[in-house]
Formats: sequence, C-alpha cells, structure tokens
Amino acid sequence: MTSKPNKKISLKEAVKLWEDKNGKGENVKKIGDQLELKFNGWYPPIEKLDSSTSVFTKCEFLSISTNMIERLNHFNYLKCLRILSVGRNFLKTLSGIEACADTLEEIWASYNQIEKPSKGLLSCKKLRTIYLGNNWIREWTEISRFNELPELEELVLIGNPLSDQFLSSGNEFSDWQREVWKKIGQLKKLDGYNIVNSSAEKSEEA
Repeated sequence: MTSKPNKKISLKEAVKLWEDKNGKGENVKKIGDQLELKFNGWYPPIEKLDSSTSVFTKCEFLSISTNMIERLNHFNYLKCLRILSVGRNFLKTLSGIEACADTLEEIWASYNQIEKPSKGLLSCKKLRTIYLGNNWIREWTEISRFNELPELEELVLIGNPLSDQFLSSGNEFSDWQREVWKKIGQLKKLDGYNIVNSSAEKSEEA
C-alpha cells in the first residue's frame, strides 16, 4: 500500500496557491469566474475540504482527484456544479454530495474505499454518469438502488468485490452486464461497453 505523504494541505491552502499562480501577470484569472477548476494530483496533497468552496460560484466542473480527501463537505456553495471528479482519494462514502442534487450530472469516484455509494447519490436525480470502479462495493442491493436514478445511462463498477466475485465464479462479462442491467434497466453503458440488445431482451422478458 502506498505510504501517505507527511505534508498535507487544506483546500484553503490549495486555493491560495492557485491564486498565487494564476492571479498575476497579463492573463490574470479570478477563481470565482472559472467554469472549470482542477486541483487533481496536487502536491502536497489536499487532505480536507473547507468553506473555501464558497468562491467556486460559477464552477461547473471540479476535479479534486488524486489527493487524500476522506470526506465530501462544503458542497452547498457549488450551485452550478455538473461534473465532479474525486477518484483516487480516501473516500468511504459519497455522503455530502446531495448538496449538489439540483445540478450534478456526472461523478467520477473510482479508486476509493466506498462500500455503500447509494448514500448521497440517490438524492442526485439528474445523474447520467457514475464511475465507481475499484471501490469496496459488495452488495447487490446497492446496485439495485441505482434504479432510482431515472437519467442514469453510464456506470462503471468493475474492480469491486461484487464484480470480482461474480466474474471469478465462471461467469462471462456478458453475464455480469446482463445481471446489472436487470437491476438498472435504464443503463446504456457498463464498464466502458455498450449494453447490447438490452431493449430486445427487455421486450422478450415482458
């Protein structure tokens, strides 16, 4: 397991570094005017979020992936957020993201420690894309709950204990795809592949 760096910073410190880099010279950028903000792979890594998100007033795409964040909080300020990238952190839950339920369309949260992603996500009814590969999801009940997201079309689940156990039991990827689709009938793409003949299979079952 990768050892944790000794030096870590808060989002407030990362914002200050961003402003120092982008707020000077001929092409001055104001963080509050940015539609897209990237704090991914920050060094030293960001350990926690804070009320500095209050300056992300126009942000539609926020990337804070590849850091050391354990909790999603202070998202109530992000009134325009459509896409959130939080992969490769230390998240155990997506609770807190419901603050963006009115606008959030995509969340990229692979390579974390999330076991029950439905907490938080089910409030976000506009979600179209969810990436949850290589997490700790073990239960089919968690997958079934995604059927409550009417706009959900694309989902990544590969690399979770649930998929690993299913595929190591002699099942093919097509079996995995079919089993997930039975539980989330609106899906069009799973683990990077289109769901083939889903409408035909559905009509046959009907």
